[in-house]
Amino acid sequence: MLEASIKKNDKKANILIIIFSVIVFVAVVFLSRIKLEIELPFNVHLFAKINAVINSMVSFLLLVGLLAVKRGNYRLHKKVMITAMVLSLLFLVSYICHHLFSDSTSYGGDGFVKGVYYFILITHIILAAIILPFILFTSYRALIAEWPGHRKLAKITWPIWFYVSVTGVVVYWMISPYYL
Repeated sequence: MLEASIKKNDKKANILIIIFSVIVFVAVVFLSRIKLEIELPFNVHLFAKINAVINSMVSFLLLVGLLAVKRGNYRLHKKVMITAMVLSLLFLVSYICHHLFSDSTSYGGDGFVKGVYYFILITHIILAAIILPFILFTSYRALIAEWPGHRKLAKITWPIWFYVSVTGVVVYWMISPYYL
């Protein structure tokens, strides 16, 4: 196991994680309701494609991170998971940009596939809205080398984070034909 990277301070960490998570959630909700009328020199749905690429990379990194930790390669696991977190932050910026500069796109399919799309979309949105504090608390437990707590949280966090990243790509594939 690796040594602690930061000094343990649960009270401060809990407050910072909760504040950061709430700010991000409020910002995403608020900014998704605003549309900036700015003419960009490229198709604004490029942001959605970037989001899908980032989500694909995060999904891959989550799998690599899981394999690394299962094989006892904790240094690789740490590097991969930090990279996944940084990419998730870049995703968040790109996601906000996409919603700031584009109109909402309605799914144009019908029948069973439409139901599948909305099921995936709704579960993706709900889980994406709650995953950030789980990621941050799980990471904090790792950074203070509290391995039992880290493992316990990771068993909840990893599958949700993986589902959110994979379904983000699936939602893009399903909605992209309807972008104007």
